[in-house]
Amino acid sequence: MWSAPSWPVTLSTGSLVLRPIRHRDRAAWTALRHRNARWLAPWEASNPDPEGYLPTYHQMVRSLTGQARAGAALPFLITEQHPGSRDARLVGQLTVSGITWGSAMTATLGYWVDAERAGRGIAPTAVALVTDYCLGELGLHRMEINIRPENIASLRVVEKLGFRDEGLRPRYLHIAGEWADHRSFALTSEDVPRGLLTPWLESLHQRHD
Repeated sequence: MWSAPSWPVTLSTGSLVLRPIRHRDRAAWTALRHRNARWLAPWEASNPDPEGYLPTYHQMVRSLTGQARAGAALPFLITEQHPGSRDARLVGQLTVSGITWGSAMTATLGYWVDAERAGRGIAPTAVALVTDYCLGELGLHRMEINIRPENIASLRVVEKLGFRDEGLRPRYLHIAGEWADHRSFALTSEDVPRGLLTPWLESLHQRHD
């Protein structure tokens, strides 16, 4: 018997803070998405219905918050909170979706990061932090990430963290106006007995030594 995880939840490590997306974040979120429109366009989910539409910001937040309270999703904003600063800078979004309990105990993770902050370890650190929370605190067994084969930046994230490549899923999701192939990557709790975050941060420290 499972019980839905408490929500809201905030996770942090160093200057990185993952917190729930909120209605009052609309202006900052919209500005960041607008500035990153060209960077994100090739990987954007789209509606396969020719007459369909994507949800507005408030519709998205309302839906994700409802799913979170039901134990089916974890919608986080990725922010940076530097020492001495009272303001956190919004740098991306990470959503755990499709949380399935029972005999599966699995979830899917997706993310995007501001182009100006890409390549600084933000995405892998956020993924590691949330994966540890899901496998440890929530007791899930498997975390999955699906990435378009052309998305080199995202492929680097799963490579750095050691996610297992489980092969190609042809025409898996409707992206940028067409059904697009994705490569599926996953980890189970047995794969990471120490978790993901500690080994990842240790590897970063070794690079700087």
